[in-house]
Amino acid sequence: MIAKSKIRKDDTVQVLAGKDKGKRGTVIRVNCKKETVLVSGVNIVKKAMRKKSQQDQGGIAEIEAPLNISNVAIVCKKCGPTKIGYKIDGDKKI
Repeated sequence: MIAKSKIRKDDTVQVLAGKDKGKRGTVIRVNCKKETVLVSGVNIVKKAMRKKSQQDQGGIAEIEAPLNISNVAIVCKKCGPTKIGYKIDGDKKI
């Protein structure tokens, strides 16, 4: 079963655990099936890239690796990292 995520593309998030703990960035992509997020400027890894054509340069490239969705928190502009929740009031979702 695929869980619905409360984190969306272009949200500002902060990393809660791992080597980049405390860093902030914007969400590039959310993968609900694998429960991962790709955050700009966070969790940079080096990857060996194969040369694809004559003009293309092969070698080692630095790219963002996905983080588990449980290791990031949405950042509120006023109060910092927060947890997102919803409350049902009558028939409305607040």
